[in-house]
Amino acid sequence: MSTDSTDRTEPPAAGDDDAIRAATVQRLERAMGALGTAAVARMESRLSWFRRMSAEDRSWVGLVAQSGVAAFVDWFKNPGRGRPAITVEVFGTAPRELTRSVTLQQTVDMIRVVIDVVENQVDELAAPGGEQQLREAVLHYTREVAFSSAKVYARAAEARGAWDARLEALVVDALLHGDREEGLQTWGSALGWSRTPVTALAGSLGGADSESVLEDLRSAARRAGHDVLAGVQGERVIAVVGISEKLSGDSAVMVAAEPLAGLFGPGPVVVGPAVGDLRVASHSVRAAVNGLRAAVAWPDAPRPVRAEDLLPERALEGDTAARTQLVEEIYLPLRSAGSPLLDTLSVYLEHASSLESTARMLFVHPNTVRYRLSRIAELTGHAPADGRGSFVLRIAITLGRLSEREP
Repeated sequence: MSTDSTDRTEPPAAGDDDAIRAATVQRLERAMGALGTAAVARMESRLSWFRRMSAEDRSWVGLVAQSGVAAFVDWFKNPGRGRPAITVEVFGTAPRELTRSVTLQQTVDMIRVVIDVVENQVDELAAPGGEQQLREAVLHYTREVAFSSAKVYARAAEARGAWDARLEALVVDALLHGDREEGLQTWGSALGWSRTPVTALAGSLGGADSESVLEDLRSAARRAGHDVLAGVQGERVIAVVGISEKLSGDSAVMVAAEPLAGLFGPGPVVVGPAVGDLRVASHSVRAAVNGLRAAVAWPDAPRPVRAEDLLPERALEGDTAARTQLVEEIYLPLRSAGSPLLDTLSVYLEHASSLESTARMLFVHPNTVRYRLSRIAELTGHAPADGRGSFVLRIAITLGRLSEREP
């Protein structure tokens, strides 16, 4: 019988499973480093995304592979321990941020590579008679690794989702109250915000489940290519939308808002004006919320309706910004254009929008009245002969005269 001094283990007696396992463990312990290195080399050759990773992330992945092999050997050595603690022993070596660099599908690909490396060497790694024992152990262990991978990513997604939801609620609350605006851009960046211009939508919850409404809004907005932050304030739902670059022009805001309006509860949905970026979005949010509060005074308003179309109702409800906007955009331009326009409008509104009556009161030809009314429409964007337009103009003139009386 040969007496060479190599480290080959003599075949144990047939049927002695514990002896076979012990002999296989010795071989595995000697091969651990080589197996980890071979697994990383196989990843580099087969996984293109692995080659594109940073050196730091590749080193962490390599450490996870080494830890996985070591944890398997330790578990195989002590079969009485039951299920291996893979989450701690394997994934506990890597930083939490690695779940952002490596997707769950990529993790599955890595597991397959490590399995292939080990399975291809089962005959060399197992003690004589222990090949089937080792092969079954590898299959059992890799199944546990797969389950643990799913748990790691599920917990990371749950934690990230809860953090994102809390941060979203914080941003929406800050925009609504107009405070801490200096941090909004940073918070938005943390949530992946990049698109401009920005608008806000406000509507009612209508008794629906708040989480379902918010999730539907987020999903619909993101499918359309928009950035979105959404939150619930009591019975109000507020969504802040960064409009996709695919939309442009004056109609972009309403084109973006119309598909989202149907996801709010019953009642009006008000769209705030477009603003330059998230830092100044509080202007749009407050306009939308104030418009929602005042929209009850205009039952026939379209859905969605622009907050600027609700300026009279908002002004009557006490919105100082709406009062200022009506005075600055309607009354002051009319007054600057000269008394004939302002006087003509006042008389026209007082005489039930009658051209003839207005002409008689002003001692001018009806065509002169008609010309002045067209000039008023050009200046203000509201036609005096239109029912809604005459209402807006009347409120603006009233507020303008009151503002001149006030100190």
